[in-house]
Amino acid sequence: MRETDFIQPDFGYGPTPERKSGADRPVVLSIYADRAHLRATLREDAQAAGLTVRTAGALADLADGREKSLGDVVLVDCPQVDAAALAALARLDMRAGQGELRLIVSTSVDALEDVFACMDQSRPVLLVAPDRAERVIALGQVLAGFPSGRLRELSEDDRLMLLRLSEQVGQIAGRIDRLDPRFSPVEVPAPSPLAPHAETRLPDAKLVRRIIRQRQLRARFLDGDLFADPAWDMLLDLTASRIEGKQVSVTSLCIAASVPPTTALRWIGQLVEAGLFVRVNDEVDRRRAFIELSDKAAMAMARYFTEIVLTAPLPV
Repeated sequence: MRETDFIQPDFGYGPTPERKSGADRPVVLSIYADRAHLRATLREDAQAAGLTVRTAGALADLADGREKSLGDVVLVDCPQVDAAALAALARLDMRAGQGELRLIVSTSVDALEDVFACMDQSRPVLLVAPDRAERVIALGQVLAGFPSGRLRELSEDDRLMLLRLSEQVGQIAGRIDRLDPRFSPVEVPAPSPLAPHAETRLPDAKLVRRIIRQRQLRARFLDGDLFADPAWDMLLDLTASRIEGKQVSVTSLCIAASVPPTTALRWIGQLVEAGLFVRVNDEVDRRRAFIELSDKAAMAMARYFTEIVLTAPLPV
């Protein structure tokens, strides 16, 4: 029997008499990866988390359109992509956007731009060259959104893992709130860097780039991990690019974050969700997409720079 023929009994997909109600049936996972050892590892971790693995197959199964019967969560590994793989990812993204499933996709730095661009209907969890721990964390992140009745009783280790995930999300939310909790994008118009007499406006791009260089300089003398603050580094990079009128790719923004790409993507997703970042598709080439500051974030950054220019001539 081929590995792709391994299919668990139906738990809610299809007209079987055993179909259970949504809150009672277990969470079902589908795995698609070309590397057999990776499929085996993913299956092992999923089953340890109490998931039912419905299918474990190669990427060709997706490319051939054989993905009609999928689980609640679909985990895809595609370090290299071609037209067929991108088309399959786009189909999965559309189904995820319609609420049919939740999607975790791992890829490589080289393929990140193509993968990111073709997935604009949902908000998949994107991983870049992840290790086993990062895949488990991503799975826990997705599982946290399911009703508790659909998961097995969590062990103490499981609870600690989910707690750490919750703490990370809370830290992100706290940093976002501190930018300017009073700001409302409806009540306050977006700033215009072209209006020199505006009371609150973005500064000269040279100032922002100088701050970025100063932050990077620390890594020459001290361990850079001591100062990891990817949200702020990305906000600075997008602020400078907005002033300069430049578009920023997701790969470039991950580099600006000065953290591993998977970590940067997790922050990008949270900042998009918070309304600070905006995904913008390339009008000329639909296979490309960029990240920009939202008007809300631009106003917050303008207020920040107005404040520090008044109080400190050399901000760091």
